Amino acid sequence: MPIPERLRTLDLRAVLFDLDGTLLDTAPDMHRALNTLLRERSQPEQPFAAVRPRVSHGATGVLRVAFAHTEDSEFRALQRRFLEIYGTDICLETRLFPGMERVLEVLATRGLAAGIVTNKATWLTEPLIERLGLRERFACVVCGDTLAERKPHPLPLLHAARLAGVSPAQCIYVGDAERDVQAAHAAGMPALVAKYGYFDAEEDIVAWGGDGEIDSPADLADWLMPLLRS
Repeated sequence: MPIPERLRTLDLRAVLFDLDGTLLDTAPDMHRALNTLLRERSQPEQPFAAVRPRVSHGATGVLRVAFAHTEDSEFRALQRRFLEIYGTDICLETRLFPGMERVLEVLATRGLAAGIVTNKATWLTEPLIERLGLRERFACVVCGDTLAERKPHPLPLLHAARLAGVSPAQCIYVGDAERDVQAAHAAGMPALVAKYGYFDAEEDIVAWGGDGEIDSPADLADWLMPLLRS
């Protein structure tokens, strides 16, 4: 998708990323954790195809695949156990999406900041990116419990811009959920939709109103190139 004309004069200084489904392919480990929980409860395992689209909705979204009609009190207990399982082996199969390494290298070479803004909790996010050796590559990491608000509220993105030392108008946010577009626009940032991410097939991503769509991280590198400072 070509760059919209209105963005061609953008003074781009930072690219901010959602985590699950945009920067990292975390679905395999989330799927494994769910099936471990199901085996503990002697219930049938769920196929990967059923779980992957729900990963951007966090533990709640993943658990609803198998426990859609569970009462709130029991669901909270299931959620706690699921997170225990997931947190214990959080990085067995999780990796950067193919092509994202090049994107980060391009940003670093051109002197642009990279940041993470996720609704994932700090106690899960920080160990994950540390184990992948990524922490030093990001100017900021804003998690779901860093502030009093989470996406789709703009506060996490505004906070990330401040930590990166740039204005919101100098950032682009990349995410794979409607709340990512909503948060970015509320913060005064353009938003790119990662079509390779985690969302249901029936979701109308065009209706989200993003400023562009990318089919892969490689497309992101190409999309950003005309905006990068020489």
